Amino acid sequence: QVQLVESGGGLVQSGGSLRLSCVASGFNLDYYAMGWFRQAPGKEREGVSCISSSAGSRTAYADAVKGRFTISRDNAKNTVYLQMNSLKPEDTSVYYCAAGPWCLGYVPRAYEYEYWGQGTQVTVSS
Repeated sequence: QVQLVESGGGLVQSGGSLRLSCVASGFNLDYYAMGWFRQAPGKEREGVSCISSSAGSRTAYADAVKGRFTISRDNAKNTVYLQMNSLKPEDTSVYYCAAGPWCLGYVPRAYEYEYWGQGTQVTVSS
């Protein structure tokens, strides 16, 4: 059974940091690009970052998080991470990881991604 499970969300003050993890099971993460998305109440799901498959040589970030967030992957652990620094109240959202066919250097698009996790809540207080 294909499954993605996110963890690491929580409540943090503005300027703080969190590291999200996404563990995959039921399939080999090596062959998939991985993306992080977020969705705030009343808003559409938006792409945050992606990393290409295998060695993860290509990454992309939304302008809103560039320079603050870093995506990485550990294929041996079938895990993808999103390190989030200098968090702002506007980063408050449910964060989802997803597996898809590619990360081509632009902000990931949700419709391109096949497998999804259940999401983890990130709340940043001012």
